[in-house]
Amino acid sequence: MFTPKGKFGWYELMTSDTKAAGKFYSDVVGWTTQEMPGGGGPPYTVFNLGSVGMAGMLSLPGHTAWVGYISVDDVDAHIEKIVAAGGKLWRPATDIPGMLRFAVMSDPQGAAIVVFTANPNMPSPQRPETPTPGTIGWHELHTTDIDAGFAFYHKLFGWTKLSDMDMGPMGLYRLFDQGDHKQMGDGGMMNKPPHIPVSSWTFYFNVDSIKAAIKRVESGGGNVLNGPMQVPGGGWIINGQDPQGAMFSLVSSGE
Repeated sequence: MFTPKGKFGWYELMTSDTKAAGKFYSDVVGWTTQEMPGGGGPPYTVFNLGSVGMAGMLSLPGHTAWVGYISVDDVDAHIEKIVAAGGKLWRPATDIPGMLRFAVMSDPQGAAIVVFTANPNMPSPQRPETPTPGTIGWHELHTTDIDAGFAFYHKLFGWTKLSDMDMGPMGLYRLFDQGDHKQMGDGGMMNKPPHIPVSSWTFYFNVDSIKAAIKRVESGGGNVLNGPMQVPGGGWIINGQDPQGAMFSLVSSGE
C-alpha cells in the first residue's frame, strides 16, 4: 500500500471470478497474483509487479469494476467533508487491522472512490516508476459535469488544473496534477460520452506495446472498445472490457 496524501495510492478490482480475472490481467499487463490471508473477511488477491504490490482484487457479488483508493490523513474527517460537498457514503469507515482504515464513497457526480488512511507501521516498498510496464500510467474521470467534478477534487484533495484541451465534439479534456508536477500531469477529466452510463474513473495500465497488448486482450477473452489511438505526448491507448465485464485501459509509450 502506498500513502502519498491526496493521491491515488491503490487500485482494486471487484469481480465475479478472481481466478479468471487474475489470469487475464497477469497475461495482459504482466502482473503476478498473490493470495493473501482472509483474516475472517473475503479472500483477497494482490497483483504484484516483481515483489511489489500494484493493485488488489476481490470477489464482490453484484459489482464488477475497478476502483481507486485516495490517501488521506483522517478517513473519518474526510467522510464528513465529502458528504458536505455533495458526495455519498456507501460503506462506513472500516478497519483492516494492521493495514488501513477505509470508506467507500462517491463524488457528487456519482463516480466511486475509496478514501483510506494507512497504518503508519505498514511497510511500503518502493514502486517502479511509470512508464515501466505494469505500473499505473494515467487516471481518467468521465463525469457529468467537468467543472463541478474538478472543483470537488481540488477542494477535497488539493489537485490542480494544468490545462484544458479542446477535443472538438467530445468537449474539453482537463489535465490535472496531484502534486507530482509531471509535464502532462497525473490524469484527465472529461464530460462522459453517452455510451458510458454513469460517472466513473478508469485507470490506464502501462504495457510494453499497445499492438501486442491488444492481441493478449483478445486472446484472453477481453474486448477492445476504443482504439488504438495516439494521444498527446506520443503514447498509444486502448479502452477495453475484461471477460467478467470490468472496464480497463492500457497505455504504451510506443505502438
